[in-house]
Amino acid sequence: MSGHGHQLSDEEAAAIFEPPSWDERYSGPEKVWSGNPNAQLVAEVAGLTPGTALDVGCGEGGDVIWLARQGWRVTGADFSANGLARAARHAEQAGVADRTDWWQVDARTFTAGGRSYDLVTSHFLHPPDGGMVAVTRRLAGAVAPGGHLLVVGHAPSEVFTHLTASQRRAMFVAEDLLPGLPDDFEALVVEQRPRTTTRDGVTVDIHDSTLLARRTS
Repeated sequence: MSGHGHQLSDEEAAAIFEPPSWDERYSGPEKVWSGNPNAQLVAEVAGLTPGTALDVGCGEGGDVIWLARQGWRVTGADFSANGLARAARHAEQAGVADRTDWWQVDARTFTAGGRSYDLVTSHFLHPPDGGMVAVTRRLAGAVAPGGHLLVVGHAPSEVFTHLTASQRRAMFVAEDLLPGLPDDFEALVVEQRPRTTTRDGVTVDIHDSTLLARRTS
């Protein structure tokens, strides 16, 4: 997504956020992601009692597999059919297929449809034009009373100047998401957490925008 040789048109930039773009990314032979669980998921969920979980934007299933190994019953949701197919294969290879389900759905339009989960989580989902506030509201609708919502994303940074303008505008700080929390949610963590990662062989410092909230009723 960073190798564009020309300035993207509005149409091309918008296409990056649509299912066909991600189906194409997941159509090759190589893994797109490391398969390791996201750092903030491990930090916040390790102390929770396992129950049911929904991971929205699950991609190749790394977080789903980690949660299942911790004893959770997990539904992985994504709008990419190819991504979900990969995730299901990875879960089978990891020996947790019996603790996982898969749901093809677009986070921007989905509704819980009567389903509820003890944990709803989403990592590095970045819809354009500030759309993550509305997505947060939709995610909150799937949280069971007493359950938790964890949303993590990239905080704006000069580290991401290689991305398109649309991608950079889609980044957020945790405070931006607070309007998406219904009245019966209590925000427990609202912060940008530093993390070191490697990109193209170079170590870089970034920040994870982290929102953890609990549904009180």
